[in-house]
Amino acid sequence: MLSIIFFGCFVILWPVQSVFSWGFFAHKKINEMAVFTLPPPMIGFYKTHINYLITHAVDADRRRYSNQEEGARHFFDTEYYGLHPFDSVPRRWDQAAAKYTADTLKAHGIVAWHIGRMVKKLTQAFIGLNLDLILHYSADLGHYVADAHVPLHTTRNYNGQFTGQLGIHAFWESRIPELKAESYDYLTGRAVYINNPLGAAWDAVKASFNAKDTVLGFEAELNSRFPSDLKYAFEVREKKMVRVYSEAYTTAYSELMGNLVERRMVESVRLLGCLWYTAWVDAGQPDLALLSNCEISDSLLKMHEQEFKQGEKHTERSIPGHSD
Repeated sequence: MLSIIFFGCFVILWPVQSVFSWGFFAHKKINEMAVFTLPPPMIGFYKTHINYLITHAVDADRRRYSNQEEGARHFFDTEYYGLHPFDSVPRRWDQAAAKYTADTLKAHGIVAWHIGRMVKKLTQAFIGLNLDLILHYSADLGHYVADAHVPLHTTRNYNGQFTGQLGIHAFWESRIPELKAESYDYLTGRAVYINNPLGAAWDAVKASFNAKDTVLGFEAELNSRFPSDLKYAFEVREKKMVRVYSEAYTTAYSELMGNLVERRMVESVRLLGCLWYTAWVDAGQPDLALLSNCEISDSLLKMHEQEFKQGEKHTERSIPGHSD
């Protein structure tokens, strides 16, 4: 491995980063912007706790290292279910489990079903006016909603490992948002009530599936004609020199897809705000001002600290699901 001296720092050249979810930046941005879709009875509470929602937007990824059940909650591999997976797989969990078994469903990803469960949990948290659980479930729900909007979360070829495109996962979910997301238009309108949250989750996954060939095909096409010496660049991150996709290649790919990353991020913001609002309405629209004098408990903060330590400790460990 090549090492160099750069501005007096000892740094290392690493290959393009690979991750298993939206990049941390994108997850945090989605949770942040969803707050501003909420109506007056909710937005004050969510704005008060917006730093929590941003900071803990990525907890579900860290939890994969300490909870073996977590990995399946982030994706839905369609290949197992044939050419028409959304016609084959019942949307209701009980019906799907009866057809395929619960273990089979978990092996191939359960993101839509888990979003449905999370909405119900958030509703119960609102009913109990439980500050810890409202914030915890709101942040986690944002993570799963965002993941459902990622086309690469609907295929076994999630990192281009079967098509000679290794690294496309981080390229699509991290590099493009890092360079482009601050210029995106997040104006989605005010959150509205969703009669069928589970159905909305499935619709998001299906839309992602319909875009996966665009994600993979357009990158392959661009790679075939883009000058190879201009495809990558090098940046210093945490005193290390890392290889990244160049800004020119990133911009060309984003434009070739018709700004698909922006559209999927913005749709994530819209659906997340709607699901937060739906859970609150289903709970009877409790007065969140009653929580104004409450503080997040030490036990919740300690749980987050433990998850963070587990994630830092086991970043190289193989985990079930879409790992890298």
